Amino acid sequence: MLARPESNVVSLSVTYDIRKSVKDADAFYTIRWSPIGKADKYRIIGSVPAMGGVAELYYKDAGGKLNLYMLARSYYGGLRATLRVATDPETEKDERRRAVLVAHEGEIYYRYALVESQDDMSDVMFFFMSTYSPSVRFDHSGRYEKIFVNEVDAGGLVTI
Repeated sequence: MLARPESNVVSLSVTYDIRKSVKDADAFYTIRWSPIGKADKYRIIGSVPAMGGVAELYYKDAGGKLNLYMLARSYYGGLRATLRVATDPETEKDERRRAVLVAHEGEIYYRYALVESQDDMSDVMFFFMSTYSPSVRFDHSGRYEKIFVNEVDAGGLVTI
């Protein structure tokens, strides 16, 4: 069910979204990520849409490396609300994620991509969860035999 084509790193679009094409029984998703942004409530409120999508959260370690610690999806309430809660230690309910926020205060980063379809969101989340945490079960939409994902990121951060 899982395949990884080569990733191309190009940024010609200012639309940060997920697009899909289907061939036979396979889905091919292209994720156009937003630029990586430092998590700040005012920046999130002013730049992240209140629309459905997926997001990745990173912390910067002492060596300056970005480390993925959370993959989020948001449909109801939108990405803006999801990122605001997930980047504030006072509102984050998960103890592990709150500990990351406290330990790396001022060094939390995010990026996002919009997608309207919950089924497409499930397929993309399935792909990433299968890649990042194969032991964690995450269901896809069941519509396709194979799911392919290609990431496009202006900053050159490709995680798959």
